[in-house]
Amino acid sequence: MKTSDYSDNVFINCPFDIDYKPLLDAMVFAVYDCGFIVRCALEEDDASQVRIEKIYGIISDCRYGIHDISRTEIDKVSGFPRFNMPFELGVFLGAKKFGSEEQKRKACLILDREPYRYQQFISDIAGQDIQTHNSTPEQTVKVVRNWLRTTSRREMIPDGGIIWQRYQEFIKGLPIMAQFWGLDASNLIFNDYTGMIVKWLRTKENRLSQNLYRGS
Repeated sequence: MKTSDYSDNVFINCPFDIDYKPLLDAMVFAVYDCGFIVRCALEEDDASQVRIEKIYGIISDCRYGIHDISRTEIDKVSGFPRFNMPFELGVFLGAKKFGSEEQKRKACLILDREPYRYQQFISDIAGQDIQTHNSTPEQTVKVVRNWLRTTSRREMIPDGGIIWQRYQEFIKGLPIMAQFWGLDASNLIFNDYTGMIVKWLRTKENRLSQNLYRGS
C-alpha cells in the first residue's frame, strides 16, 4: 500500500559509519533541499521489529531510492565485507520488477566511488547508469540533485552548486541552531538532524519570500 508521501519519499541505502557520515549528511540535506523526504533505517529504533521487515516497509513507501554500493572493504573485526547495501538494492529492484503498478514506478540512483569499479563485484547491474561521487560530499550533492531533477521532472529544484552553498551555510549555523533547540550538534540522531534541516530550509524560504515581497 502506498503512503500519501510515496512520490516524495527517497529511500537512502548507504553505510552508516563515521567514515561515510560526511557524505550521508550532505546527501540528506540535498534530498530535502530538492523538495523530497528522506527515508532510511535510521529513522526508527523499535527493538520489537525485525530489521528486514522495517526495510521492506520503508522501501514500499518510497518511489525513489539512492543506493551507495561503494563500501566493499573487508571489515577489520569480522574479516568479511558488508553485504547490506547490495542486498537492499536487490530488494528495491525486486519491488520495482514484481510489485504493484505503483511499485513499478520506482526509480533508483546507484552510486559508487569510481566509474566501472562495481563491475568487479556486482556485474549483474551492468548496463544500468551507475553514478560516481568520488567520495566527496560536494560531488554527492550535485549527483543526487541532477538525478532527482531528471527522474522526477520537477522544475523548481535549485542548481547543485546552489544547494552545496546552502549546505555550507547550514553546517556553519548548525551548532547555534541545535543549541537553541536544546540539542548537541556534534551528537545529533538522524531524526534530530533531519528536523534541523527542515527548520532551516523553512526559515530560509520565509526570508527569501519576505525579501521578494519587499523588492530587495
